[in-house]
Amino acid sequence: MLFGKKAGIKNRNRERYERIRRLMWIKCESCGRLVYYKDYKDNHYICPRCGRAFIMTPKQRFDLLFDNNEWQRVELPIVSDDPLNFVDRKPYKDRLAEARADTGYNDAITTADGVIGGIPSTICVLNGDFMLGSMGRAAGDGIVASIEHAIEQKRPFIMVTCSGGARMQENILSLMQMARTVVAVNKLHASGTPYIVLLTDPTFGGVTASFAMLGDIHIAERGARIGFAGRRVIEQNIREKLPSNFQTAEYLYDHGMVDMVVPRAELKEKLEKILAVLTKRPHTPRAINVATPTTDNKKVRGMGENDAYDKVLLARNENRPHFLDYINGIVDDWTYLAGDRLFGEDPAMCGGIGYWRDIPAVIIGQEKGRTIETRQFHRFGMPNPEGYRKAQRLMRLAEKFKLPLISLFDTAGAFAGSAAEERGQSQAIAESIATGLSIKTPYVAVNVGEGGSGGAIAIGTGDRVLMLENTIYSVIAPESCASILWKDNKYKATAAAAMKLTARDMADLNVIDKIVDEPSGGAHTDWQTTMEMLATSVSEQIRELQKIPTDKLPARRGEKFLAMTRDVEFCAPAHDADDK
Repeated sequence: MLFGKKAGIKNRNRERYERIRRLMWIKCESCGRLVYYKDYKDNHYICPRCGRAFIMTPKQRFDLLFDNNEWQRVELPIVSDDPLNFVDRKPYKDRLAEARADTGYNDAITTADGVIGGIPSTICVLNGDFMLGSMGRAAGDGIVASIEHAIEQKRPFIMVTCSGGARMQENILSLMQMARTVVAVNKLHASGTPYIVLLTDPTFGGVTASFAMLGDIHIAERGARIGFAGRRVIEQNIREKLPSNFQTAEYLYDHGMVDMVVPRAELKEKLEKILAVLTKRPHTPRAINVATPTTDNKKVRGMGENDAYDKVLLARNENRPHFLDYINGIVDDWTYLAGDRLFGEDPAMCGGIGYWRDIPAVIIGQEKGRTIETRQFHRFGMPNPEGYRKAQRLMRLAEKFKLPLISLFDTAGAFAGSAAEERGQSQAIAESIATGLSIKTPYVAVNVGEGGSGGAIAIGTGDRVLMLENTIYSVIAPESCASILWKDNKYKATAAAAMKLTARDMADLNVIDKIVDEPSGGAHTDWQTTMEMLATSVSEQIRELQKIPTDKLPARRGEKFLAMTRDVEFCAPAHDADDK
């Protein structure tokens, strides 16, 4: 708040008041220190002492996010005031009049058109300074009109929320805005218009429980408090002390509700990258330039028993590239998207959007990690149910924007644990298979390491299924197969040969469409060459699939998998050394 008395400022005095305010100090409500106003403004209205991000006016938001501070306000409907003749300590009409005098805005919603990174866009802002951004009839009508405007103009729609929830002074009329705004959001999704929600501090109540949690992508501003019921209300109800980070942006990220937490100064750049991919802006790819990590070249135990088990060990090689290595080497303008919107973020299943060379795409896959710490963090690439549900969400995102879906699967299997079972591991895998088979967009799945059981096929039902040369695909690990059927783990190589789990075996069984070559020593010996060959192979498959009408893809994909395993007579033909 301002250091000094703010109450009573009238519109006719506003210009003088603003001139004086620029020369004043303000008191940070978070740390209690005095901050020179110019420093505060230059720091995007964030306290330079403690980092607290304060409420921005709609104009400040538009200036921050639109190119060159250039934008035009969108005219919104005007509704009648106080339909219920509501009076608490003072009449609702008086509260409205005070809010209008203090802020210079008619109500809590302001919308403008402008350009973000060269892309014409519409931004709608819930103004936290106007009765704490509460949502009444005027706000509801404004959001609906803004969405309809974005659909008509074919502009991506960015909703910036800052609200305490529904406006009590309008009671049921306010509550109905939750349903009305969701109707508008449904139309937005049906039209294929990008919908990005920027959640700022605070966002609560009926706003979070309606349009604010239905975006294609959710961005939480760092430091934002986001929730349904307030912290004090919850503590009073359950008589428990809540965690210190409860309902923070970071808390919601960990619990799968937002895709990312972004500092205010980086919001524009992040929006530019996201919008470029979702609107399929042309892109010139950078050259692939990756170095192969050094290794001690120690002899791998078990190598040489037979060709099949050698492939098993090559697929598991510690120096082999993993999902995030391929992303860093091949993909431009990568934006990681997090969370299943239901329970949590699963780092074992990674996903996001970016340019696969020059092709805007949605990319998902398991990440195993490389160091002890990262392997534990990514759970060795074995996803929980929320990981598969995140994959389903990204599959549907790809379908909405007709972006190709690329999956790079590499897992020993889905995580086996009591918590995973409690949260529906089998259902999550089944739903991932069903979603992958039904999406109306090109889908290329690549086995880049281990293809372990249902954990792999959950993101392996592509129009084209590829395998790197030294990868494996099986219903169970050969060690486990040997222990169960041979009653002794020492027969693991024998089991591997009997299971026919190599890429060559998969091609002979017509389970895959293509084998992607690796360098002579394996992918782990030459990352540069591996990534160049993979990038080219996937791009070729996508371009072929893009020639097929998207509404025909699910049926063709389904027929492909139905045809697998019919009348199988496995008799591996002789292959020349050069025939991969």
